[in-house]
Amino acid sequence: MAERAKPLTPEELEEQREYARKIRELTDRPHTYHIITYGCQMNAHDSEILAGMLGSMGLQEAERDEADLVIFNTCCVRDNAERRALGNVTWLNEIKKKRPSMKIGVCGCMIQEPGMAEKIMKQYRFVDLAFGTADLYRFPQILTEALNSSSTVIETGSPHRILEGLPVSRSRRESAYVSIMQGCDNFCTYCIVPYVRGRERSRNASEILEEIRHLQEDGVMEIMLLGQNVNSYRSQDGVTFPELLSMVDRTGIRRIRFMTSHPKDLLPELMEVMAGARHVLPQFHLPVQSGSNEILRRMNRQYTRETYLERVEQLRRAIPGIGLTTDMMVAFPGETESQFQETLSLTDEVGFDSAFTFVYSPRVGTAAARMENQIPPEEASRRIQALIALQERRQQEVMQRFLGTEEEVLVEGMSRRSHQQISGRGTHGLSVTFPGRAEQIGTICRVRITGVRNNTLVGRQTENEGAVS
Repeated sequence: MAERAKPLTPEELEEQREYARKIRELTDRPHTYHIITYGCQMNAHDSEILAGMLGSMGLQEAERDEADLVIFNTCCVRDNAERRALGNVTWLNEIKKKRPSMKIGVCGCMIQEPGMAEKIMKQYRFVDLAFGTADLYRFPQILTEALNSSSTVIETGSPHRILEGLPVSRSRRESAYVSIMQGCDNFCTYCIVPYVRGRERSRNASEILEEIRHLQEDGVMEIMLLGQNVNSYRSQDGVTFPELLSMVDRTGIRRIRFMTSHPKDLLPELMEVMAGARHVLPQFHLPVQSGSNEILRRMNRQYTRETYLERVEQLRRAIPGIGLTTDMMVAFPGETESQFQETLSLTDEVGFDSAFTFVYSPRVGTAAARMENQIPPEEASRRIQALIALQERRQQEVMQRFLGTEEEVLVEGMSRRSHQQISGRGTHGLSVTFPGRAEQIGTICRVRITGVRNNTLVGRQTENEGAVS
């Protein structure tokens, strides 16, 4: 069960607002910023909070190479994300040599990782400030210290809190992230998240509902409820996630998504709420990680292959046509060829709409990093390529069910392939591309699906121009 929530106090919030006001009044300060975000939706939402705080300090967004302050909001869940972030930080130092007044900040999960603060101090001395996820709310204070210091300012020591009352600058006007909880109590043996994001902390339902009502007033049509494991949400007064989802549905906001769900905590009550809701979209992200019971046991996932398949059957029975997506890992320490084949067979059996597939990478401090029989890179590469090939084939097959149907698409932007086409997310969570105009961005269009291309549906607007918003 999630620990008792500890939201920021009014005094703590006012203290940071005062730091922001003092920065805004300075003449010799950064005037522009650029944020580079790695990782998951939680990181993206953290970047929106950073942008909101920077706006309160009087800074405006700019291109990376011209900005006075560049912040890397990092992820450490995968080794390649960490290496990519550090590589880009090093590259930016070349620009700083030409513009010594530029400030460089590194924040997020990577800084919370054991030993990373010391590494920054020794190997990346050109970095001006670094802080972990627990110190996000103290950013105005940390920036103030960095502006007055000739050495790197690093903060990673604050306890994790519930973040309430912080300014947010959303990246899109039509959709928004709403964090309902932070942290994780599951301690999967491969995962660093509980160590860098802390233990589970659930927001009060009343605060969440108030935030959603404000978003509605601001014209937001779609929200995504966020948490490392939303199924284990429980507020201080005992509100569960199915109850919260029902409350959010009754606000009348147009479209509701959520992620991520842990299979061990998926109960019939949630499926019942989804089946009866008016605004919860028929999409479900249910990470499986492996199709082998032995690997799942060693991962500490606390469910079996059979349990997972039963949950999938229950979801599809409760919400026919539901869009189902997942995460899958290959080359977990000691994974045999036959155990890998079990992952392939589960992938084939379920038929996911899409899947995030990745190779296991050891994270210092996790149990799996200390396990024997780490899989050689060449074998891991072979396995991931085989899994991707199977998933792509099955994905093409399962997406055929949309041909001839209509999807309500929230238009997010112009297509990357053509200036005559627009794209967005359908109700089942899939990307949909179709002919349209730039002024339709931010509206919901009705689209008849005419084709499938890789991981994207293609179509055309219905005769009434498709606008339904």
